Amino acid sequence: MRKQKITILGATGSIGVSALQVIEQHSDLFEIFALTVHTQKEKLLTLCLKYQPKFVVISDELSADWLKNQLDMNSKTEVLTGPLALSEVASDSEVDIVISAIVGAAGAIPTFAAAKTGKKILLANKETLVLAGKLFYQIVKESGSLVLPVDSEHNAIFQVLPSQAEHIKNIILTASGGPFLQKPIEQLEEVTVKEALNHPNWEMGAKISIDSATMMNKALEVIEASWLFNLPANKIDVVIHPESIVHSMVRLIDESVLAQLGVADMKIPIEYCLAYPNRIKSGAKELDFECMSELHFMKVDKKRFPTLNLAYQVLEKGLDSGCILNAANEVAVDLFLKNKIKFTDIYALVVDALNYFELEQYNDLETLLYKDNVVRQKTLELATKNFN
Repeated sequence: MRKQKITILGATGSIGVSALQVIEQHSDLFEIFALTVHTQKEKLLTLCLKYQPKFVVISDELSADWLKNQLDMNSKTEVLTGPLALSEVASDSEVDIVISAIVGAAGAIPTFAAAKTGKKILLANKETLVLAGKLFYQIVKESGSLVLPVDSEHNAIFQVLPSQAEHIKNIILTASGGPFLQKPIEQLEEVTVKEALNHPNWEMGAKISIDSATMMNKALEVIEASWLFNLPANKIDVVIHPESIVHSMVRLIDESVLAQLGVADMKIPIEYCLAYPNRIKSGAKELDFECMSELHFMKVDKKRFPTLNLAYQVLEKGLDSGCILNAANEVAVDLFLKNKIKFTDIYALVVDALNYFELEQYNDLETLLYKDNVVRQKTLELATKNFN
């Protein structure tokens, strides 16, 4: 059987690393075609030497030149640079599977390129759907691309979702609650970047870790779930589950509840998507029920996590509200990581941006990306004006 060739967009992030671990276990089934990174040239060099992909992509020319010099002159790996190269390695005719794991709106363009060419897409870039879910699925329908969710919550839903839509009462996304679940609300204003990055269950990049702490990550996942499963906002609920063992649930009209359980390891959803509709070994640890004395579930405190409400507002308003939400949040998180605003200012700044812009219709990705840039510039202005 021919090996399936894979492009990983975001090879050195947490999803990329886990994907490579799964792929390495099944070298008889999969082959690395291309790897992309933003700036981590040393890590990319290590991956080049280990996997010998046909292409690698890095964001800037200086890093690309350095990488070329480090690689042996007989290396079969071609080094590319720039955003256009991302789309090229995602849409190449040799590629069977694209793992979309670039964080943020930057991942949308190559993911769209993969969709236009009918690839099997393992979607970890939730911003693609938050930004332009309607447009993305129009393209997927036209091309016949297969989109499979990698996020643990959406993958859990996908694994247990019944084929008969009329049997579904609602879906329930679980949220760990992040590092500040028990912290007094009045103290959240003073939390540090280091504290916010310290997620209790998952090892993730900085941006996603902050989103988890504010629960913006779950807000984005609510929007993503609406597009993935074609469900209205009133059929998507969120519950706090600190242990991150039950990854999400589906409630049926007869009040049965179907859940997917597993250890907190992204190799499980990645394996499921890579082998779909089959299953292969993931390399994750076995879930030990004898060591699970208690599982806890609790209602989301909207005062502690006000960002979750924004997801339902976006789904209600539609148009380009998802673009505004995502762009403003990316700017706000970056400002917090640079210690330029407080933790609680992230939500306030996003709300300011949402209130500032009028919602508009869109018919193409270029229009949305232009709006994305405008929102980012205005959010920076609002931060300078209101949070200094």
